[in-house]
Amino acid sequence: MTAENFTGQVAIITGAGQGIGFEIAKQIALQGAAVLINDVNQELANNAVTAIKNLGGNCIALVGDAADIDFIQQMVDTAVQQFGKLTIAIANAGITLYGDFLEYPASSLQSVMSLNLLGSFFLAQRAARQIIKQKSGGSILFMSSVTGHQAHKDLAAYGMTKAGLEMLAKSLVVELSPLQITVNTVAPGATLTERTLEDESYQDTWSRITPMGRPANVQDVANAVLFLVSPQAKHITGQNIVVDGGWTAVSTSPY
Repeated sequence: MTAENFTGQVAIITGAGQGIGFEIAKQIALQGAAVLINDVNQELANNAVTAIKNLGGNCIALVGDAADIDFIQQMVDTAVQQFGKLTIAIANAGITLYGDFLEYPASSLQSVMSLNLLGSFFLAQRAARQIIKQKSGGSILFMSSVTGHQAHKDLAAYGMTKAGLEMLAKSLVVELSPLQITVNTVAPGATLTERTLEDESYQDTWSRITPMGRPANVQDVANAVLFLVSPQAKHITGQNIVVDGGWTAVSTSPY
């Protein structure tokens, strides 16, 4: 992709204060898009915007809960007010709450379902409504996970939501393709982020059991995301790209 691949595009990216979301926001901004960066953490959101602006990108921060339907509409409205339109929506925000299935509390399930599924569903809905008004076409992307493909200890709830997002993308093909809106998913495997590196054994463990010899970095995942929302992928919809160094082919347990 060229350095100006996204010139004239406007994107909303949720959960973009750090990690994979930040890398997506940075890359797409540096390739010409105007970006609304969402995070629930004010400091992370502000730091992300400052870092991207220092590199020459055009972006703003909007702090709030990406599971709240009213706030989701506010994100869409703000993107249009600030940048004139909306063409790309990336539902990256998500929550992982580990727990034994037999003891898993309703409160944890509700939290995981609310952000991972409800938030993604309604971001897609509200973004699609705006894109349809513009008659311009656009792209929607959901962040899935290898846990939506392979069972993973203590992640039944999380994995269920990620598998659901991949089915949602396929289902929306029927309704949104005639309107020139693509809907795809990316499923990262083990990825080095600020959060995962809090576990001192994470990199060594996943390097040992990943066929490519290392876990993903955030650039690996962002590259796949940018391709699917780019002009080069306008005839790709309802699909999923797994970015895991081959882990789902062998599914070696980290335990």
